[in-house]
Amino acid sequence: MVSVVIRHIFYIASRVGRLNEHDGKATGFKRMDIRFLLNGETVALSGIAPTDTLLDWLREVRGLRGTKEGCNEGDCGACTVMVTDQTGIKALNACILFLPQLDGKAVRTIEGLAAPNGALHPAQEAMIARHGSQCGFCTPGFVMSMATAHANGARDHDNQLSGNLCRCTGYAPIIRAAEAIETAPIPECIRDDLPPAVVGAMPKSSDVLAALFMDRPDAVLVAGATDIGLWVTKQMRKLDDLIFLLHCADLQDIQATDQGLRIGAMADMLRVGAAMQSRHPSYAELIRRYGSVQIRGAATIGGNIANASPIGDNPPALIALGAILHLRRGDTRRSLPIEKFFIGYGKQDRAPGEFIEAVTLPGQPDRLRCYKLSKRFDQDISAVCGAFNVTVADDTVKAARIAFGGMAGIPKRASHVEQMLVGQGWTEATIKTAQAAFTKDFEPLSDMRASAHYRLETARNMLHRYYAEDQSTETSVLEVSAWPLQNLCRMMPPGCMSPGPPAMSTTSQPHAVPGTLPLGSAKSPLVS
Repeated sequence: MVSVVIRHIFYIASRVGRLNEHDGKATGFKRMDIRFLLNGETVALSGIAPTDTLLDWLREVRGLRGTKEGCNEGDCGACTVMVTDQTGIKALNACILFLPQLDGKAVRTIEGLAAPNGALHPAQEAMIARHGSQCGFCTPGFVMSMATAHANGARDHDNQLSGNLCRCTGYAPIIRAAEAIETAPIPECIRDDLPPAVVGAMPKSSDVLAALFMDRPDAVLVAGATDIGLWVTKQMRKLDDLIFLLHCADLQDIQATDQGLRIGAMADMLRVGAAMQSRHPSYAELIRRYGSVQIRGAATIGGNIANASPIGDNPPALIALGAILHLRRGDTRRSLPIEKFFIGYGKQDRAPGEFIEAVTLPGQPDRLRCYKLSKRFDQDISAVCGAFNVTVADDTVKAARIAFGGMAGIPKRASHVEQMLVGQGWTEATIKTAQAAFTKDFEPLSDMRASAHYRLETARNMLHRYYAEDQSTETSVLEVSAWPLQNLCRMMPPGCMSPGPPAMSTTSQPHAVPGTLPLGSAKSPLVS
């Protein structure tokens, strides 16, 4: 109870501090007016601080405390709400969603999910019937994710609920609840009509944005806020000047052109992933892995590129595909290969007042494979992310584009490796020769995620994996085979294996990823 009181005091103090800062400094943030629906009712807010989050407002101002605060950084899903905009219904994290991002949209919380007559949503009923809740803290977030997936007809439940964490149930009853409502009708009460947006000082198009950003080149552009949100909730940074891009509809388009697929900077990663599914499915799977449904529904491709993180997963794939980046400053536009955008750690080829307008992926046969190495399989920062796009004809390498994240201070091409491949036969010997060139391209650092040696070795192995997959060799870590029983026994402490029939097949051998050792081999570190 004391901690709750202390937290409330700090929240009130922070709001008062913001008010005082605004009143006392010419550089203070500009307050904003917005309009949105909350659980079916129109809410008009005036003079709000642009960095107030939906989660804080719901809990501290409206008293809707069913939406929980867990991690406060978009990882745990306890704060999940349902948001409807022009593109449809999404599950989003309220903890890193700024209030101005809701202008002209509709929000539903757990308190507004049931029908006006009190009838529970099918997701709520199923969670009760299948014992999907124990301590209950995570339950509202799970129900909101489940209800959103149900509204969208999605049945890939492991994926849809991957952004929600539970430490009680073991997930099985929650998944059973999601499966139980697959054919249930969608309640009419969650179908919200969108209210008219206030818009106000927010730009309505890229033309307006271009002029506005020229006048305020030091302003922070806010797209999905999946990164900027953490500046506020974790780093406690005070952001004085923000420009919200949610009303720039012309930056949200995804269009097929003669040059390829042009993706607007404000296209969210859910839509980008869907567009990649038929064109480059390995890239689509990479997108699925690096962020939850809630994060992908907010994060934008332009924001991800502009972030320029050396461990970002998008840039390596885009570099391997030969993506062209389109930038705009005022009325001046220019285009450049995306790898040229990244100059050095924290530095990009972007002038003051210049912003990313779109990125174009050239049309091409699908030869792209993306490999993400992280401690958790899903939703974790990569130790190494490699993207490979090698063109082979008549058993000879005609072209190669290979790029990595986590191997340098920027997302970077493996130019020396590419040179060792092009013009050579597509053979095991060529791969081994090219592997030796990695040290010419990269000098990775050692950090908490991986050592420099490990990064180099795994990058080399990824190239070998690409070749092996191209030769129809199974390499997926998700394909599990049984080992001989004697290998399993060697991994166990003495006396732990009880007599009786073997629990595993003694005939299958594991599929070893090229360049790695199967567990239980003579050189495996797991063998005592």
